[in-house]
Formats: sequence, C-alpha cells, structure tokens
Amino acid sequence: GEKTLYLTFDDGPSANTEKVLDILDKYGAKATFFVTGHEPEYRPMIAEAYRRGNTIGMHSYTHDYATIYQSEDAFFGDLSQVADVVKEQIGYVPYLTRFPGGVSNTVSESYCPGIMTALASDLQAKGYQYYDWHVPVDTIVQSSCAYGSFTNVILLCHDSAAKTTTVEALPQIIEYYQSQGFVCKAIDRSTVVVHHHINN
Repeated sequence: GEKTLYLTFDDGPSANTEKVLDILDKYGAKATFFVTGHEPEYRPMIAEAYRRGNTIGMHSYTHDYATIYQSEDAFFGDLSQVADVVKEQIGYVPYLTRFPGGVSNTVSESYCPGIMTALASDLQAKGYQYYDWHVPVDTIVQSSCAYGSFTNVILLCHDSAAKTTTVEALPQIIEYYQSQGFVCKAIDRSTVVVHHHINN
C-alpha cells in the first residue's frame, strides 16, 4: 500500500549531477541514475551518487543511436564500455539498464529493423533488467504531477549538462509527490518493472 516515486536520471553524469544530488539529500529522497560515458571528467559523480545511497544503472557509453542500434554486437559492445566505467567507480557492474530512447523507440528501425525486439529478449537472457518509465518530466512539471493517483510512479528526468530545467523543476516535483504521501526511492530488485511496448 505504500506510494513510491522512483525518480530516474538519464544521460549523466555532468555538472548538473551534484546539484541533483544535493536536492535529493535536502528532501531525503533517493533516485536511480542511468549513466553514460559522455563526460569523463564527471565520472567520479557516479561513485558519489552511489555513496549517497542512490542506485546506479547503465544507459549507454556513447548514446549514439546510429552506432549502438546498428547491430546487437554494437549494442553489447557499447554496454560493455559503460559497464567498465561503472565498475571502475562503484566496484561492480549493475544489472539495471535503460535503452537510449526506451525500448519503445522507433529510430532504431532506421539502422536495424527488429533490433529492439531482439535486444529486449537477449539483454534479459544475459541477466540484465531494463526499465522504461511512466512519464518524462524534463520541462513540464504539470505532467509529472498528473500521476498522483498512481501508487508507483517512475519518472524520467535527465542530469545531462543541457538539462538545467531538471534542476529547476526537481524541488517542485519532489514536494508535490511527498505532499501526496509518496516516498522517493531508488530502483531495486523489489521494484515493479515497467516496460514499454516494443515498436521495432
């Protein structure tokens, strides 16, 4: 019966990650960070997020759709690269992943028809679990707050360098959900898995 908000952050770490972590700490909230290899100078923020009690998942090393979705080998090669980055920071490779664009993306069809269907199956067969989301909240606080009638909500946010709007909106989002009786938790093995419909 507990109401849970799962804040998830994609595309970091960046200069915004520490700001996000400080906001989470202020509200006693935990979150999940699906990280990339974009900005090597901010990789220590992966360890810092983990140290503060948040969950680390893998997103992509390059986040370049044309590269990662050209073949399964290309995808798993990229995943292996980001796995090495994460292991260097927290000491192990997490089982949590999120596909760039989500499993429902259609852009991958331009590079390899049917690849998402294959990857969704093969990724889980290798022992990983991917998570999609209920609603993205980058710039529209109203959309994120429209899910107050649910008991478990996974919100998609971003902590990449360009997403200053996330930092600005985050306090209002957390305050709204906490006022509705939600607890902000990081994804773990007890979290209900959210998968989108596969479109490719």
